[in-house]
Amino acid sequence: MAETTRSIFTKGIWAENPVYRQVLGICSALAVTNLLANTLLMCAGVIFTTAMSNLTISILRNHIPKRIRMMVQVLIIASFVMMVDIMIRASAPDIHRFIGPYVGLIITNCIIMGRAEAFASQNKPLPSLLDGLAAGLGYSMVLIAIALVREPLGFGTVLGHPLPVRDLWWHSWTIMIMPPGAFFTLGLLTWWARAKTDPSLQ
Repeated sequence: MAETTRSIFTKGIWAENPVYRQVLGICSALAVTNLLANTLLMCAGVIFTTAMSNLTISILRNHIPKRIRMMVQVLIIASFVMMVDIMIRASAPDIHRFIGPYVGLIITNCIIMGRAEAFASQNKPLPSLLDGLAAGLGYSMVLIAIALVREPLGFGTVLGHPLPVRDLWWHSWTIMIMPPGAFFTLGLLTWWARAKTDPSLQ
């Protein structure tokens, strides 16, 4: 199990990262990463949903008729997304007003559907849970990295706290809080990550 666990996490976080390797979950990667607080809540929601939906689908995999498996998977995922939406609405209403529409889109996130179909529906519960965690963490790693670039450059803050240099000589880059800033940051991060595994891109 130790080797299997290591392999699952290595694939989910790095070798088969859902964002920069499989180009999935791009909508939220571009939409919520202008503020780190928004990003952290979205990442927590995706990790929870991916892990729990994988676990549930794996437990029920032998009882779900093949012809309706996609509909059942969507229903299971939607149930966990509703839990996430309620928790964010209750604990952080101000942030929910901004990311609420994107939380609902977790239901159709290709990362979650992909892991459910490719892994959870064919493997036992514990490996499926770990696979969901790994995919969620891989997604979160990229989004947090993007937010840590966009918020300081765009607002001069981190988690809403002003950086010491903001009032001295720093001028905010407005483009970094706009969609082009997200595209540029994601593109550079993807290039760097792929260059690490493909020397021809260096």
